[in-house]
Amino acid sequence: MLSKVHYSILLGALSASMAAQAQDYLPVLQYHHVSASSPKSTSVTPEQFTEHMDYLKNAGFQVVDLRSALDDLKANKPLPEKAVAISFDDAYRNIYQAGFPILKERNFPFTVFINSEPVERKSRSFLTWEQMKEMEQFGGVFANHTISHPYMLRKEKGETDEAWMSRMEKEVDTVESLLVKHLGSSPKMLAYPYGESNGRIRSMMAEKGIMAFGQQSGVVSADSDFENLPRFPASGAYAKLSTLKTKLNAKPMPLLSENAGGDYAGEEPVSINLTFKEGKYRLKDLACYVSGQGKATLEWISEREVKATASKPFGVGRGRINCTMPDNSGKHYYWYSNVWIRSSADQGYVSEKS
Repeated sequence: MLSKVHYSILLGALSASMAAQAQDYLPVLQYHHVSASSPKSTSVTPEQFTEHMDYLKNAGFQVVDLRSALDDLKANKPLPEKAVAISFDDAYRNIYQAGFPILKERNFPFTVFINSEPVERKSRSFLTWEQMKEMEQFGGVFANHTISHPYMLRKEKGETDEAWMSRMEKEVDTVESLLVKHLGSSPKMLAYPYGESNGRIRSMMAEKGIMAFGQQSGVVSADSDFENLPRFPASGAYAKLSTLKTKLNAKPMPLLSENAGGDYAGEEPVSINLTFKEGKYRLKDLACYVSGQGKATLEWISEREVKATASKPFGVGRGRINCTMPDNSGKHYYWYSNVWIRSSADQGYVSEKS
């Protein structure tokens, strides 16, 4: 029989072992279509999706429920080692036809962000409420992707800022009500169509208690903005298993602070200041890439602060800078991404002051 001292030592060792196995971040995979006949840029074939899911299973990843994992991270509770979450945007019917059987067979939970307009008009290309109810029984969760999948930062012709905001609120609230009506509850999560949001939209999400996702790459941690969370695209050009493995092993960039100067880009090249936490990192191996431009220029302001600058201004619409850095083991990459919007009255974008 163990003495109290030996029991305490054993318990402490067990707790330390469990803590070492815990994970304080979460990669979230983003899919759209599971089909060989849908647009390639937003699709994985059933064979590719099977390959992805088999890799998760065989490599020991723990597929977790997205909302539960977000709640744990926000509360600084550890996740299982090698935790990952699976999500889909747009509620295409081929998710049910081709993706769901693969997920069901492996007992993997998943989340589908639905835009309700095609569901409500019973489009044959989109899920039905009955199919969603069936999928719920096997780990499916259904969340908000707005009514009509709009560019949330574009106004209609002649629309005031107040009318635009009222329309966006309706886009969100209507889907929340439909989820409760047809499925009994809402997980209070939303994926921004095209990944577009600004401070005013994100404040609305916070007021409604909704966690929301953009389309910037990276992993979620307790330090993330829970009204603008990152995901990793896993379709189209990002469907190769070799690149997916790198993302699945990604860690959050160890930042003390970041300063991107706001949500909007202007007529000058964008830049972002990143300040790193104390610790031993391979800062000399940090690389930042600008969408459509290649590598950003890095200017080290101090030992732990760097300024990454694009080579030229963004065009109208979305632009981003992605930064990666290998960890000391070389087995993982720290990952960070930021998105800017360059507005234009001609394109109907709301201004920075809206």
